[in-house]
Order: sequence, then C-alpha cells, then structure tokens
Amino acid sequence: MSGKRSIFEEVSEQTPKPAAQPGLIDAGKRGARGAIRVWLMLLFALVAVMIAVGGLTRLTDSGLSITEWRPLTGAIPPLTPEDWAREFALYQQIDEWRIQNQWMTLEDFKFIYWWEWGHRQLGRVIGLVWALGLLWFAIRRQIPTGWGGRLVFIGVLGGLQGAIGWWMVASGVTQGEGMVDVASYRLATHLGLAFVILGFIAWYTFLLGREERDLMQARRAKEAKQFSLATGLMHFAFLQILIGALVAGIDAGRSYTDWPLMGGQWFPASAFVLEPAWRNFFESPGLVQFIHRVTGYLLLVFGIIVWLRGRKSAHVNTRFAFNLVMSVLALQVVLGIVTVLYGAPWHIAIAHQVLAVVLWVSILRARYLSAYPIATSIRGA
Repeated sequence: MSGKRSIFEEVSEQTPKPAAQPGLIDAGKRGARGAIRVWLMLLFALVAVMIAVGGLTRLTDSGLSITEWRPLTGAIPPLTPEDWAREFALYQQIDEWRIQNQWMTLEDFKFIYWWEWGHRQLGRVIGLVWALGLLWFAIRRQIPTGWGGRLVFIGVLGGLQGAIGWWMVASGVTQGEGMVDVASYRLATHLGLAFVILGFIAWYTFLLGREERDLMQARRAKEAKQFSLATGLMHFAFLQILIGALVAGIDAGRSYTDWPLMGGQWFPASAFVLEPAWRNFFESPGLVQFIHRVTGYLLLVFGIIVWLRGRKSAHVNTRFAFNLVMSVLALQVVLGIVTVLYGAPWHIAIAHQVLAVVLWVSILRARYLSAYPIATSIRGA
C-alpha cells in the first residue's frame, strides 16, 4: 500500500528558480571595459614609440627627406631605381639639400628617407589600430555607455596630428627661403599634441580600470587641494615640454654646454641678437635654452611643493604615486643637465625625451588617484 502523498509534492519536486543576480540591468552598460582598456594600452604604447621615433627622426635630420604628403599612396616606399631617383630629385630641389646636404649620395639619402618613412608609417599603423578597434567594439555593441564619444575623440585628435605633421614639414620644404629645418613653433605644436593624445589615452585607461560605481564612490573621497596642485603641475610640465620642443627645433641644446652658467655668465650674451626682439623668444638658441633651464628649475621647486602635499594623502597608493612623480622629476632634471654638458648627443637627448613621457604619465596617475583615491584597510596602509 502506497504511502500518503503530500499535497505539496508537485510543488516541491519542481526545479528551483535561479537565484536573483543583482546588476544584470547595468551589465550592458559596462561593455567590454577590460578589452577596451587593453586596446587603449596598445594605442598608448604605439604613441609613446611614435614620440621616440619622431625624436630620432629629428635628431638624424631626416624629417624633410619626403617632400610630398600622400596619406594613402605614401605608404608604399620606392621600389625601383627609378622611384628612388625621383624621390632624390625632389629632395634636391629644397633648401636643406642646397644649403647643407649637397654632399649626399643616393645611399645617404636612403638612410634619412627610411627614418621619415618609418615615422609616417607608424602614424598610419596607429590610425589603423584605432579604427579597427573602434569598429570591432561598435559592431559587437561592447562600448560602455558614455564612452563612444571619448573613443572617437582620440581618433579625431590623431587625424588632426597627421595634418599638423604635414603643416610642420611644409615649413621646411622650401625653395629659396633658406630654411634647413622645420619651424620650431610648428614642431612644438606637433609634439604638444602628441602629449595631449597620450594624456587622454592614459586618463581613459585609468578610468576603465575600475567600474563606474567604484569611481562614483571614490570620487566622494576626492582630495581637492591635492588634485588642484597635481593639475597645476600637469600644466606646468606641459609648458616645459613645449619649450623643450623649441629647444630641439633650433638645436639650442648645443649652443651652450656649460652649467650652471651659460658661456661663463648667468645670462647668455647672445640672448637678443635677432630683430624684431620677439623672434628671440622662439629662434635665439641662447635665450630659448635659458628659458628652458629656468623653467626646469621652477618646475622642480613646484614639484617639491606638490610632492610634500601628496605625501600627506590618507591613501597609500596616492602617496606612492606622488613619490614616483618626485623621483622621475628629479631624474629628468639631472638628465637635462647631462644633456647640456655633453652637447645633446642623440642617445642622451632621446632618453631625455622618453623620460618626459614617463614624467607626464606619472603626473597624470597622481592626479587621477587624487580625484579617485583607492581605499585601503588600516593594515594595508
């Protein structure tokens, strides 16, 4: 005789309902934050390499070897002797060849040509990586809410950088004007925009490293005074980068090779040798190097002030970030002095430029952690 059946038997034997999973509504808004962050890190690395290659292109005097701007067909280098002869003939028409490079053979020309071609080709690669990545995430609808415009903005800046690059080169591709280099202020604009692009990529990478709800909560603990000082240091460092580009554009780093004096004086004797007077602030090697030196001293002093404030942060990660800024800044000042004392040889000069990238990113990191501090336990601190 079968036992009595519970009136709840059918109910109890049903498959239990899955437990509620909080956050599913927001899951679509998060998108592929991790994958996009990796993509941005790749772009960051490429732009950093681009800055280094650009510096080497300038230091090898290769920037004017390609006299035409062909955004698409220029990706194909000369492949035949006739192609090379044509490119060399075009180069021989500009002032740089007529005034200082008539000694060049075709083989010498090929050396500087490949440097400039590689620089432009890397720019095309960066544009392609950006476009393919954006298209991939857009098609898969993995771009987090509110991030589409930011990611497109990076590409717009990249396109603008390409146009400014040619605007810079065009200032040196002249005939009968006596120009043997690009205009220094155009070089400063070109390098400055490269650091702006690098800065936005780094900032977006920092933000994507944490969920939006985590950032919103962290923002409540923002250390406002510290953030303001870090912002000021960021702008100050950017100004020094622009002045450094002016130094590089006119080879001012090789004009005075003593330190702390300049030609045995505190103020260079050749500071105001050009007319009208305002040209000296951009084209006088003595005055431009003097300004770069003084700005470096002031940047170091302000950096110490910011560092002392950063050391008071309640968050261990933030304190470490400001310690890193101070360390890199001190090293950059020392390397700048060494660059001057040795007459700016290419290997030291490029190290000085690369370290500027490290300093720039470390300042941005400290600024980010001031705005969005990472809470740690008392034991962790």
